[in-house]
Amino acid sequence: MGGWCHESLMAISHAWIVRPEARSCFFSAPQEFTEEKFGQAEKTELDAHFENLLARADSTKNWTEKILRQTEVLLQPNPSARVEEFLYEKLDRKVPSRVTNGELLAQYMADAASELGPTTPYGKTLIKVAEAEKQLGAAERDFIHTASISFLTPLRNFLEGDWKTISKERRLLQNRRLDLDACKARLKKAKAAEAKATCEGDTVPDFQETRPRNYILSASASALWNDEVDKAEQELRVAQTEFDRQAEVTRLLLEGISSTHVNHLRCLHEFVKSQTTYYAQCYRHMLDLQKQLGSSQGAIFPGTFVGTTEPASPPLSSTSPTTAAATMPVVPSVASLAPPGEASLCLEEVAPPASGTRKARVLYDYEAADSSELALLADELITVYSLPGMDPDWLIGERGNKKGKVPVTYLELLS
Repeated sequence: MGGWCHESLMAISHAWIVRPEARSCFFSAPQEFTEEKFGQAEKTELDAHFENLLARADSTKNWTEKILRQTEVLLQPNPSARVEEFLYEKLDRKVPSRVTNGELLAQYMADAASELGPTTPYGKTLIKVAEAEKQLGAAERDFIHTASISFLTPLRNFLEGDWKTISKERRLLQNRRLDLDACKARLKKAKAAEAKATCEGDTVPDFQETRPRNYILSASASALWNDEVDKAEQELRVAQTEFDRQAEVTRLLLEGISSTHVNHLRCLHEFVKSQTTYYAQCYRHMLDLQKQLGSSQGAIFPGTFVGTTEPASPPLSSTSPTTAAATMPVVPSVASLAPPGEASLCLEEVAPPASGTRKARVLYDYEAADSSELALLADELITVYSLPGMDPDWLIGERGNKKGKVPVTYLELLS
């Protein structure tokens, strides 16, 4: 009995220690990952739909990061200020109120007017421009606040919340896959060793020997590898179950990226809405400032033309009426802007001044709203001049024997 135990122990030692295939059949996840990278082990492939979900998730994360960073640059161009805001956010503290560039410029202009003389023409103009810049700064502050809440915050929440959860589950899936592949490799090695041990056990021993030692070792090894195969198959079934469960969890999270796109789409609409409101406010403030400066300019520099001498940006080429209306300059209503008595002005009785007429090139087509206005065609040349008390956004235009009011924003005044 003691001899049989000794032989069994030697068989176990022979199978687990002497044989190299016994030592190589026990894999760990890091070993499996390394061998896969070197092409020395098989890898469980995910289905095409799952791979597409992974690619879409990675693309969503990458582009969300880029859009977030660039939007932060748009709202706050100063990198030092962005770092400060980031630190306050991480410390869960309220970001201190910061003066906008427009508000700072307004303060400088107001101080300059106070020192140089608020009653002088230059000082009065500085005060008017300072008030407009202050309004622009306030509009910018509102835009930054609204865009941060409606657009930046949802993007950050996705990157710091949903995406971290997805990344965690993907790492777990990767570990489950490595475990599954390791179990497959272990089972494959065990079956190969079992087959080899079986072949050796089928060899008829030479009973003329005193002790049929080789036959006993082979039989013991064969039984040992049979147990190892059963154990490897059980571990493979467990690993496959865990892998399938984790793959389903990860799949559900990846399919949720579609809901993320819908949420980001809504936030994008909110961002565009806030940006449109901001630029509309800026345009309104500057239009009011232009009217104020135009009125004072006529009083300070008699005989000069009111309005810009630089051509405005041409409208975008589009056949869409909505796009054309959005890109064309907004012409104020003549009835609402004309001073008292101007609306009833008889154009037939208006004579051009002896000096002060200029040529102007028409930038865009303009359809006259009533008989007091002159219809315009793009690129034609007309003669224009201003009349005392006339709204600064309008001029009198002449083309041949036709005469009427024309909007300044549709003209490029030529020298």
